Amino acid sequence: MINKNKKSLLSLNKIVTLLFTILSFLLISNTSFAADDLSLSALTLTTNPDGSQEYSVTLQILIFMTALSFIPAAVIMMTSFTRIVVVMAILRQAFGLQQTPSNQVIIGITLFMTLFIMTPVYNEINERAIQPYLQEQLTSVEAINKAKVPLRAFMLEQTRIKDLDTLAQMAGIDQVDQPTDLPMTVIIPAFVISELKTAFQIGFMLFIPFLIIDLVVASILMAMGMMMLSPMIVSLPFKLMLFVLIDGWNLVIGTLATSYGMGAT
Repeated sequence: MINKNKKSLLSLNKIVTLLFTILSFLLISNTSFAADDLSLSALTLTTNPDGSQEYSVTLQILIFMTALSFIPAAVIMMTSFTRIVVVMAILRQAFGLQQTPSNQVIIGITLFMTLFIMTPVYNEINERAIQPYLQEQLTSVEAINKAKVPLRAFMLEQTRIKDLDTLAQMAGIDQVDQPTDLPMTVIIPAFVISELKTAFQIGFMLFIPFLIIDLVVASILMAMGMMMLSPMIVSLPFKLMLFVLIDGWNLVIGTLATSYGMGAT
């Protein structure tokens, strides 16, 4: 039993270490690393003249620890999180509600939807990189290079060519044979820009029906001479009723999922 627990803990530690290393190297590198670049040890042992020993942290571990602080931003910017959270925020604004659903509810829905949408990508990373690494069939460098492929393919599939061209020109890259040859420092910001544009397009389509209801209610109140009554108060129940009748949450979540190709045959 003790040996099994030790093996489980070792496997878990290796998975966590690999995931942190993947995200870190995606942020601090443009190309794959050579094995010689990783030959530095995490700690350097120095023997003093009096026989005592001191340990000093090398530059490699300092860079790694610094990159860990960027992991939350990487998780948000390199997944479907951005599009979903922007659409949810616009939907709440279209309702005219300031705190309902609350920020915690919106973030919770976004996180679980992101997990749902990114599951195929994670499964591919697990099959290509994590499991072979745990079985010691790949080195850490080879596992990182293989793990980047599914994530890069996901981002390129959702990124517009125009955004890639703009970022590539700004980076001084004139021409590449295919988009996969671009460094991650170009692909990631281009992906974020495309995600924001798509989110605003979906948000615009969601906003139009609620805007029409506001205009109709405001016109009726103006014709009745009830100019002191806020149209928002009167239109809110009609918005909620319309959203419930058309099963709005199902439509919104389904639209967001299918926008990433989920459920496509």
